[in-house]
Amino acid sequence: MLHRFAAQWALVREERRGGPAPIETGPSRFDRAQVPWGLDLAAAWAWRLVIIAGAAYLLVWLVSFFAVITIPIAVALLISALAWPLVHGLTRLKIPQPIAALLVVLGGLGAVVALLTFAGQQVATGADDLADSTVKGLQEIRDWLRDGPVNASDSQINEWIKSAEDTIQQGSQDGGTIGRVTEVGTAVGHVVAGFFITLFATYFFLADGDRIWSWLVRLAPRVARERVDSSGRVAWISLVQFVRATVIVAAVDAIGVMIGAAVLDLPFVLAIGVLVFLGAFVPLIGATIAGIVAVLVALVDQGPVEALIMLAVIIGVQQLEGHVLQPFLLGRWVSLHPLGVILAIAGGVLVAGVVGALVAVPLAAAANAVVLHLAELSQMPVEEAAEELDNDVIHPPDEVHHA
Repeated sequence: MLHRFAAQWALVREERRGGPAPIETGPSRFDRAQVPWGLDLAAAWAWRLVIIAGAAYLLVWLVSFFAVITIPIAVALLISALAWPLVHGLTRLKIPQPIAALLVVLGGLGAVVALLTFAGQQVATGADDLADSTVKGLQEIRDWLRDGPVNASDSQINEWIKSAEDTIQQGSQDGGTIGRVTEVGTAVGHVVAGFFITLFATYFFLADGDRIWSWLVRLAPRVARERVDSSGRVAWISLVQFVRATVIVAAVDAIGVMIGAAVLDLPFVLAIGVLVFLGAFVPLIGATIAGIVAVLVALVDQGPVEALIMLAVIIGVQQLEGHVLQPFLLGRWVSLHPLGVILAIAGGVLVAGVVGALVAVPLAAAANAVVLHLAELSQMPVEEAAEELDNDVIHPPDEVHHA
């Protein structure tokens, strides 16, 4: 106690004299928090997952916000993957690549316009007959409600029809019609803009894709450019294979449904085939949903028995697709699990609706191919991985050399 009192007294005397106070040292009090190791690990994983989820949400939001641009670009990539072999074949005939790309784009556009024109003419020709069949079918439904198990009176049927009409009229009141017209006008504007973006992007991807890809690769850091380049080539190969397989599957689905519709003597056979062909680009569910239109046409035009036969035809075509075509083609060329397909379709629908579901699966297949490629490189020794990357750069696959 005397020692501590003397030290304190010396400190006070030193302060009175105006001298500096002695500096005391000791151990730091900023030690790491003493928490269980599992809690520390969970916290480290948690904040990283939060940042990754936030970045993913921001990316999805940006894609959805700029859907007028991003969706046409994605569709242009799919069309380019489908049309590239034609451009490559024309370039082998000594035709300059820009001219070959222009010929392929114009030829494809002309084919689509001709197909839609023929389908439209068929719809216009059979519309009157289908309208008469629809009126007849509605009258049969009304007779069934009155004479069938429901045993409804004419007044009850009229009341139900009046209730449906009132619901429709109520939905069109209070500016609802004007709002819907405005929404339709905006959607038509977006579709027109997306069409021209897709058209021009497809041409430039086919005519000048090598320079565009080289520019994108140069945006990456120098140390990562080789891996970025090889990953892009792998993604392009996967995309080309996916589109080829999907076109074959869609053509088989459309031909099968058209044969069934022709045998049943249904109207709009070509239009139904075009609809099924386009719907088949959404794997697993697209062709089935599009085929429901054929079932409804059969129900209205022929009756319930023919509608059931048409439904059996669609189910048979889907069984052929699911058990033969999908495993043989997509399973062989693109290794993507069915659960991944379902999740990709759901995510595409949430981001961009039907068009999002159309482009989500091929993009997921390309991303899966890139992940597998990078994982394979990471497992190689450094020298072997470098040699593999050098081989990809010096001797790229022939079908993606100019893509």
